[in-house]
Amino acid sequence: MSELKTSEAQLRANREYRKRVNEDEGKKAHRNYLSGKRAARSFINNKATKADLEELEQLIEERKKALSN
Repeated sequence: MSELKTSEAQLRANREYRKRVNEDEGKKAHRNYLSGKRAARSFINNKATKADLEELEQLIEERKKALSN
């Protein structure tokens, strides 16, 4: 029989926390923002080729121009 490393009370608390976070649109949007930021950094640091990095540089410059207007 395998035993859980996390107590039932902690699992219940985690479920309740996730439920509250998912109901709050601001927190959900921030969580999605952080997730995307993490994914972008991971891609750049681990998988991106030179061509990918050049494309990203172009996209970043376009985004900077759009934000400054």
